[in-house]
Amino acid sequence: MSKDRFSANNEITNPVIEVSDFDFYYGPVKSLNAVNMKIKPKTTTAFIGPSGCGKSTLLRNFNRMNDLIEGTKTEGDILLHGESIYRKDLNVTELRSKVGMVFQKSNPFPMTIYENIAYAPLKKGIKKRSSDLSDLVEESLRGAALWDEVKDKLHKSALGLSGGQQQRLCIARVLAMKPEIILMDEPCSALDPISTMKIENLIAEIERDYTIVIVTHNMQQAARVSSYTAFMYVGELIEYNSTTDLFSNPVMKQTEDYITGRFG
Repeated sequence: MSKDRFSANNEITNPVIEVSDFDFYYGPVKSLNAVNMKIKPKTTTAFIGPSGCGKSTLLRNFNRMNDLIEGTKTEGDILLHGESIYRKDLNVTELRSKVGMVFQKSNPFPMTIYENIAYAPLKKGIKKRSSDLSDLVEESLRGAALWDEVKDKLHKSALGLSGGQQQRLCIARVLAMKPEIILMDEPCSALDPISTMKIENLIAEIERDYTIVIVTHNMQQAARVSSYTAFMYVGELIEYNSTTDLFSNPVMKQTEDYITGRFG
């Protein structure tokens, strides 16, 4: 077994995302400290660690969602295909089209199922009554394993769907933007076990076409869905290895204590 606690960074030679000496501040408070990591394309990477350790903060920097919070500051860099996402000429809206986000709590728009999926494509200029739009709605709902459940009620309110269906609708809404990367911030934390299983099965299906990064408090979920796992603690990346190695042969005692329940 390699004794390198960052073996994943050595294994990944053509990363889709590369984090370089990255620090992040909420006002004067430093939330992330000198994070260095590479994300492999078309695979699933999980972030684990206790609450408040910086998992979601790091995730939200991948599409600059934290820009929306007043008083934040970054140091270091994050690269997408080798180019800085913090360069001055970057179109942040375009970045968020390429790097989509699924939040912890499902947030369907208060409109029909069809309109939820069509909303962003319409904003980007696709014609409202075109067959392309209807095809895209169907394709996105199929991609989120939801089509068969909602195809007969596309023009009914999305708010009438179950919690698990709403979360898959939010995934379909992201898929409609044709992203390259999908960020998932604890997408199953509010779901029952059956809905959680459907989301996990969906992740396994779509990672053939998308790069997925998921934040989860559920270590069994991380083990089930991911190829690589990063353990974070107090804003630092403690260990980043293949999921199999990290859970079976952790390098750092902190990691071992956390995954065996002795953390504290």
